[in-house]
Amino acid sequence: MPETTTPDVTRAPQPDLRPDHRTRRVRVAVVPLASALLGALTLTAQGALPDAAVPFANSAAGWTLLTVLLVLWSRARSWTAAVLGAASFVLLVLGYSAGAHLHGLFYDPTFFGTIGLVAGPVVGVATAWLREHGRRAALATAVLAGIGLGEAVYGLTFVVESTGAAYWVVLGAGALALLAGMLARRVRGAVPVLVATLGTAVVAGAFAVAYRVVGSIG
Repeated sequence: MPETTTPDVTRAPQPDLRPDHRTRRVRVAVVPLASALLGALTLTAQGALPDAAVPFANSAAGWTLLTVLLVLWSRARSWTAAVLGAASFVLLVLGYSAGAHLHGLFYDPTFFGTIGLVAGPVVGVATAWLREHGRRAALATAVLAGIGLGEAVYGLTFVVESTGAAYWVVLGAGALALLAGMLARRVRGAVPVLVATLGTAVVAGAFAVAYRVVGSIG
C-alpha cells in the first residue's frame, strides 16, 4: 500500500503588526523630560517672542497645548495619558522654576504645580480620547476646545489692552477649528454632537471664570 503524505500547509511567518511597545515606552519616558525642558525654556520665550506672541508663554493654554502635543505624540492610552498629563504640567512648572533660578530669580511652583496635579490628568485623558469616536471624542473635544476658547474669552475681556488681541483671536480660532474638525471626523450622532458643542461652551465659561479667580490668587 503506497504511503500517503500530508501536504505541507505551513504558512510563511506573518509580520508582527502590533504597535512597537518599545517605541511607545521610550516616548512615554521622553514626555516628562521634554516637559521639564520646555518649562525651563518658557522664561526665555517670554523675553524672546514677538510682542503679539508673548501671551503664549504666559498663558495656561500655552502649556496645555505643549502637554497635549507631547501626550498625543506618546500615543499613550487613557490611564497612562492621565499620569503623563499630571507629570507634564507639574514638570513644566518645576522646569520654569528651575529656569527662573538660573536667571537669578525666584518662582514658587507650589500653587500652579498643585493645579497641574488636578488639571493634568483631565487634559491627558482628553488628549488620548481625541483618537476615539462618539461620546469619548465628544468629551475630549469639550475639554480641550473649551480650555482654548475660555482663555481666549478671558484674554479678550480682561487683558487685551496690555497684550493686544492677536494671540487671543488665534487661540479662539484654533479652539473652534478643533471643535469643527472633531465634529466632521469623529463626533457623530445627536448626543455626541450636543455633548461636544454644549460642553465646549460650558467648559469655556467655567474656565474663564476660574482663570480670573486663580489669577487673583496666584
